[in-house]
Amino acid sequence: MKRIIIMIASVFVAMGAAQAQDGASSMGELLDQIQRGQARDTAEAQQREARFAESRSEQQSLVNQARAERTRQERNSERLEGLFNSNQETIGTARAALDERLGALKELFGVLQTVSGDAQGRFKTSLTNIQFSDRDEFLVELGGKMAGASSLASIEEIERLWFELQREITESGKISKFAHQVTTADGVVVTTDIVRVGAFNIVFEDGYLRYNNETGSVVELQRQPEQSRYTNSATDMTNATTGPVTFGLDGTRGGILDLLVESPTVIDRVHQGGIVGYCIIGLGIVGLLIAFVRWIGLGSAARKVSAQLKSDTASTDNPLGRVLAAYESNASADTETIELKLSEAALKEMPGLTKGLLFIKVISVVAPLMGLLGTVTGMIKTFQVITLFGAGDPKMMAGGISQALMTTVLGLVVAIPMVLIHTLVSGQSRKIINILQSQSAGIVATHSEKNS
Repeated sequence: MKRIIIMIASVFVAMGAAQAQDGASSMGELLDQIQRGQARDTAEAQQREARFAESRSEQQSLVNQARAERTRQERNSERLEGLFNSNQETIGTARAALDERLGALKELFGVLQTVSGDAQGRFKTSLTNIQFSDRDEFLVELGGKMAGASSLASIEEIERLWFELQREITESGKISKFAHQVTTADGVVVTTDIVRVGAFNIVFEDGYLRYNNETGSVVELQRQPEQSRYTNSATDMTNATTGPVTFGLDGTRGGILDLLVESPTVIDRVHQGGIVGYCIIGLGIVGLLIAFVRWIGLGSAARKVSAQLKSDTASTDNPLGRVLAAYESNASADTETIELKLSEAALKEMPGLTKGLLFIKVISVVAPLMGLLGTVTGMIKTFQVITLFGAGDPKMMAGGISQALMTTVLGLVVAIPMVLIHTLVSGQSRKIINILQSQSAGIVATHSEKNS
């Protein structure tokens, strides 16, 4: 390290000598310049040493000040520690004196703290909190005071707690009507009259309401009960002034109504059937239309045939009249010819009387098969969900199971009426056909007797 410093100094001296040589005109001037430079460097070095010595004394002064401050803080810490210990002893003595003076009241205040905490939780979820929301602040303050053990409850606070408990019991058995803000199912906030039925339900003119204890708001149910008698009872309860009123009470305090919102309607269940369910419903509608048309047509034909039975003149606007017209046009023929002509006329009437009956019968058979198809596809969907996500969450499998069951139900719902309708329509058709056959046989017999 020393050698490096000497080399650096030699370089600077050589550079200074070179610079001086550039400005000197003779060796004497060069020597004078070197001497002056050495004197200047010496003075600068002495000044730096003086400044370093001065700074060293200042640093020592700062160190001494820091040490003094540390000593003072240590003494202050010892003083505070002694004061803390003294305060701890004073607090212990004061607490012992407080416990001794409280005596049996200490248990009373403990019970008071427990009751105030339980009441706070119960009141928060109670429907009476809609009218008396100011009691929450009092119960929170009383519970904090009892938990802190820094102050005692006053007689007024104890009486206020008893009053709130008694008022909750009283209001739970009363029906109260008052104005309040209601959030409708559309999200609109309106101020209207609502009726609180004890601690069970709250209703207004349009149906049942629900109390959100987290936000303190009253909201309308997204879907009211399907039976109109329940919503009508809510309207009657809102508009009533005196006397008994028939009302649909939810004894679970809104639990059944909350489940009602989540339960699917008939339309939702139909949608659960998927495309197979839609096909079954479409097939059933087509079958009903065909059955309705055939029922009207056969009913009209049956009335005309009954009228023809009472008439002596053949009319071509009904099957029996056309069969009689065929006999009248061949009345001079022999018995065998008459029999063949009547059979031919009756056979011509058969397609019009049995048209559409086979399709109705096919629908009654195909609908359960399509329901079975939907059941199979729904179970396949369920097993696919189990393969991907496991069987831990039943909600994941609910979609496939719902499709499987709903398609079966839809198939049966379509098939059972189709079987009954086919029986009625085909019975009416057979009745007309039997009349044609019996009348044809009678005409042939009468004609044969005349010829013989």
